[in-house]
Amino acid sequence: MTQRIVITGMGAITPIGTGKEAFWKNLLAGVSGVREVHFPDVDMDQYKTRIAGTVENFNLSEFLPGAKKTKYLGRTSQMALSATKLALEDAGFKLTFEKRGVEIQGLDPYKIGVILGTASGNEDIFEAGLKEFFEDKGPRRTSPHALPYQLISSVAAVLSITFGCRGMSYVIPTACSSAAQAIGNSFRHLQVGPEDVMITGGADCAITPIIVAGFQATRAMSTRNDAPQKASRPFDRERDGFVMGEGAGIVILEKLDHALKRSAPIYAEVIGFGMNCDAYHITIPQPEGYSFIRAIQMAMAEAGVGAKDIDYINAHGTSTKLNDVIETMAIKKAFGKRAYRIPISSTKSMIGHLLGAAMGAEMIATVLSLRDGKIHPTINYEVPDPECDLDYVPNQMREAPVNIAISNSLGFGGFNAVLIVRRFPE
Repeated sequence: MTQRIVITGMGAITPIGTGKEAFWKNLLAGVSGVREVHFPDVDMDQYKTRIAGTVENFNLSEFLPGAKKTKYLGRTSQMALSATKLALEDAGFKLTFEKRGVEIQGLDPYKIGVILGTASGNEDIFEAGLKEFFEDKGPRRTSPHALPYQLISSVAAVLSITFGCRGMSYVIPTACSSAAQAIGNSFRHLQVGPEDVMITGGADCAITPIIVAGFQATRAMSTRNDAPQKASRPFDRERDGFVMGEGAGIVILEKLDHALKRSAPIYAEVIGFGMNCDAYHITIPQPEGYSFIRAIQMAMAEAGVGAKDIDYINAHGTSTKLNDVIETMAIKKAFGKRAYRIPISSTKSMIGHLLGAAMGAEMIATVLSLRDGKIHPTINYEVPDPECDLDYVPNQMREAPVNIAISNSLGFGGFNAVLIVRRFPE
């Protein structure tokens, strides 16, 4: 028998707030977390883009005091750990903090797994290691900690070690759809697998000199350096590219029977997942959106819902010329005339693009829309684009009943992922 899967906890570390409630409050208020950035010992005049959605004053010790070997961890791993701690507590699990790690009380460690999304892993560790190797130390004095802690797989490994999770554990690195596929795979695994609980979502902190330079070379980023908070403007005609962000969004997925047995808080039920690939181009979405439309249809078929049932779409909404037009077109083809009546908003308008962590934060926003009957705005929507002519909830939060919602995610390489969640109880 296929298990029903619910979301019981959420933890957010974002440019506009730490914890789901602070994050949600600022989303509804239309607060932007985009600001000017500086890299130490780097001439910033070399960069056409000097803005990003950064998390200010983050300190792992505030979340995991005294945790073992945290000094070796990169920023992505640190934020993944912090958001996981918040999500587990939000799910009602009691945590015992010890020097060797954190014990989750009352849960068989083999019954909790980890599937995380990240596009870059601990890029800061990698770039620091490169600098040390070529400028300072060379191979004879390379740190033995540099390699294992910069591996993309280390993000899940460190989390599993710290929280004693002995079930399935791995990382999905499918670019900007990483967290979406992590949540979807966790949903799939819990339906038939031995675990009762999955820690999932994503973390990514890739605002580093090399990554920013690489994205700059693709000419896909905004250069609106003189007005950072206006730079991310999905679906607006004056958009000039996406804005990088950093952070973590972790959700706790749980088998319904297990959640009910322990009287867990239940925010929503995951009811559909569609995932495929454009197989078209490494950076450009398939122009007609065939595969993306198919992913939407796959998710809706599994969920057993039709166009009339969808109350809200949390868009991928990157603020790039190509993505916003293709996503709009795909939504219109997937939903027909109904597309014009579905509220759509882009979380990225406020926090930037969290890359592999994007759907982690966006799923939290989507679920809170179900909980509160409120839809956060797409900020900076000022000049309508004739090719983007749907209801993007411009600039102001909207109150509306939301019972079933879709969240979209698309990644470099043509990776498409669509998740559907339903308010609980139905």
